[in-house]
Amino acid sequence: MKKIVYKAIPFDKNLLTLALESGVDAVLAESEHKDEITELGRVVVITPEEMPLVAINQKSDEDIAIDLAKDGTEVCLSKGWEIIPVENILAQVDKLALEVESLDRATLAAGVLERGADTIVVLPEAAHELKAIVAELKLSQGHMDLQKAKITKIESAGLGHRVCVDTISMLKKGQGMLVGNSSAFTFLVHGETESNPYVAARPFRVNAGAVHAYAQMPGDRTTYLQELASGTEVLIVDAEGKTSIATVGRCKVEVRPMLLITAEVATPEGPATGKVFLQNAETIRVVSGAGEPVSVVTIKPGDEILCRLDDAGRHFGMRISEEIVED
Repeated sequence: MKKIVYKAIPFDKNLLTLALESGVDAVLAESEHKDEITELGRVVVITPEEMPLVAINQKSDEDIAIDLAKDGTEVCLSKGWEIIPVENILAQVDKLALEVESLDRATLAAGVLERGADTIVVLPEAAHELKAIVAELKLSQGHMDLQKAKITKIESAGLGHRVCVDTISMLKKGQGMLVGNSSAFTFLVHGETESNPYVAARPFRVNAGAVHAYAQMPGDRTTYLQELASGTEVLIVDAEGKTSIATVGRCKVEVRPMLLITAEVATPEGPATGKVFLQNAETIRVVSGAGEPVSVVTIKPGDEILCRLDDAGRHFGMRISEEIVED
C-alpha cells in the first residue's frame, strides 16, 4: 500500500489540519514545526533532511537520486518529474518518493512501471484533492470482475456459527464482501444497508456467513471469517466491482439457523459451481444480477446473483499454484 505524505512547506496550520483529517500517513515539514504538528494528531513527521529532494533536469540527476537511495535514503523527486527518468530510477532502487500536485499526477505516480512510487508526497496546491487522493491510493483496491451466477439450490443447513463483520465505515447500497466455501467461487454478500418494518439498517455491518468460509481480502489474499478481528482491514466490493478497504470494529460469532446456497456460472470450460452458508434471516442479502440487494429468504432457484470466479489454490491466504478441489 502506498504511503501518502503531506508536504507542509510552507507551514499552514489550516492545510495541515485538513491533511490530518484526510488520513495521510506522515507530514513533511521543517523540524521547528514538529511539536506543533504532533500536538494536532498522532502522525509521523519527516524532515527535508530525512527525505532529500532531487530535481531531474538532466540524465546525471538520475545518478544523484540513485546514489542517495542506495545509501538507504528515501529520495523524493520534485514536481515536474517525467515517466522515463522515474522508470530508470525505480528499476534500480528499493524505494522512491514522488511529489504530486493533483489527483491525476498522484494516480500516475502510483502506477509507474506497474510498481509505482512507494511514497506519494502531496504538495499544498493539491490540498483540496487530498481526500480523493487518499481514497484512490489507500482505499481503492482496483476492480473485481463479477459474474452473474444462477442459483440452483437453497436448503436449510441447521444451526451453525455465523460471523457478523461490523466495520468502522458506513457502507452504501450495493456494497458488501465476497464470501464463499471456495476461494475460486465467492458470493457478493450485501451489507445491512437496507431497513425493514421490523429491523433498522446497520450500514456498518456485513452478516458475512459461516465461520469456515473464505473472504476475499485486500492484496489478493483470503482469510477465514473466523480469523477476522478488530483492526483487520477487509475488502469491500460493490455491484460494479469497485473496491475499497474498511477496518473491522468487531466481529460477532453467534449460533444461528443457516442456509446453504448453491449457484452456477456458465464458463467455456463448463459450469462452475459454488456454495455459501448464510444465516436464514430476512436482513441477510446477496446482490441480484441487476445489482440490487435481495434477501436470502426470497431468492429461489433460477434467480441470478453476483459472484466472482477465481483460480483455486491458497496457502495461509496467499495465492499458490497447486491443484486444489473445494466443494
